[in-house]
Amino acid sequence: MIDFALLSAVLFGIVTLLLLILRFKVQAFIALLIASIFVGVLSGMEPLAIIKAIQEGMGSTLGFVAVVVGLGAMFGAILEHSGGAESLATFLLSKFGEKRSSWALMLTGFIVAIPVFFDVAFIILVPMIYALQRKTGKSLLLYGIPLLAGLAITHSFIPPTPGPVAVADIVKADLGWVIFFGFLTGIPTAIVCGPLFAKYIAKKIHVDAPVLQIDSDAIKTFPPVGIIISIISIPIVLIVLNTLLNSPLIGEEFISKNILEWLGMIGHPFSALIIANLIAWYTLGLRRGFTKDKLLDITTQSMGPAGIIILLTGAGGVFKQMLVNTGAGEMLANYFADQGVSILLFSFIAAALIRILQGSATVAMITAAGLTSPLLVETISEPQKALIVIAIASGATIMSHVNDSGFWLVSKYLGLSEKETFKSWTVMTTILALTGFLTASLLSLFF
Repeated sequence: MIDFALLSAVLFGIVTLLLLILRFKVQAFIALLIASIFVGVLSGMEPLAIIKAIQEGMGSTLGFVAVVVGLGAMFGAILEHSGGAESLATFLLSKFGEKRSSWALMLTGFIVAIPVFFDVAFIILVPMIYALQRKTGKSLLLYGIPLLAGLAITHSFIPPTPGPVAVADIVKADLGWVIFFGFLTGIPTAIVCGPLFAKYIAKKIHVDAPVLQIDSDAIKTFPPVGIIISIISIPIVLIVLNTLLNSPLIGEEFISKNILEWLGMIGHPFSALIIANLIAWYTLGLRRGFTKDKLLDITTQSMGPAGIIILLTGAGGVFKQMLVNTGAGEMLANYFADQGVSILLFSFIAAALIRILQGSATVAMITAAGLTSPLLVETISEPQKALIVIAIASGATIMSHVNDSGFWLVSKYLGLSEKETFKSWTVMTTILALTGFLTASLLSLFF
């Protein structure tokens, strides 16, 4: 049975959130908090109960996310400043060859975006696609779209990038399963919206690269690609291994509880990222001539971009907590169950609508996670929770347009008009979202 007064309070909160962000240009962090308070007030919560819900939602969310995002930001900054991203790109291009360079760029984006923020990784790697375009004379989109596809998919689907980490924490999904399904979903999705779509759109829109001088001496200073791949793999392997060891396939039947607990600590995202950071600081920093002061400066500056992600995630946790405490989540869960609407579909649509209306993929992911989390029943399995994370991430990437900073970043660096950006980048993100969701839906039939 629907409580229309409570439902109206939730809808008013969502509308308020969107109006504050879109119409009044209020920062998303405070907009989420204001919308949460409105839901509490209109649903009849006591004033002090509203404040307690804010504190509870913020604290329970950031206890995990703040550590992971902070460590991930520092890890990515070391990789960026050491030239590791360029080293990986150069290696893959040399191995794949010019004819398969679009596939190499897709793979490069897929790997580099694991430790590096999307926009930073794109800016770092864009000289590679400029050089390829000047060499071949083909459209810049043939190389730019696969790179963007790889970056966008990993940024949205695979921890320890901030978006899926935040969503996984809000819906209480195991990161190991999210990584597993992120790869399973991301690979076919990257192929469809990367090289395949790039080959089509490059024939429709021809774009030349700007004149760019590349310092050949700088290329010689790149760290060995084997070290880069090994360091990036460390946190992923440890987290996935921890999930496998604690799964029903292995568990205490084969390994003692004491050993499992120690392995669980080492494979926890906190420990895995600390280990990866220490190795990166020494291998890519101190051994390559970085001073301690320089490393301190690099890691300190990396906290700037991470800060807003952390605060947004905390505010998303507040919105979720308000839905839980008012009982709106339970009411909606019962309603959608009666109507036969799957939670997977609901989570995708919620994220897609918020993304289209306000632009930010991160805000869309966190808000949709907050809406979806109260709908999850205790019997839902860990694989299903992880697939819900993928569905939310898919919806949050759909139809990037003028209210998304990524739209203008791509337009600027690829030299596209607004119309051309719609035809290429916007279409690509839509293909990405739909393919990702369909793949996750298919996987849900088997897990």
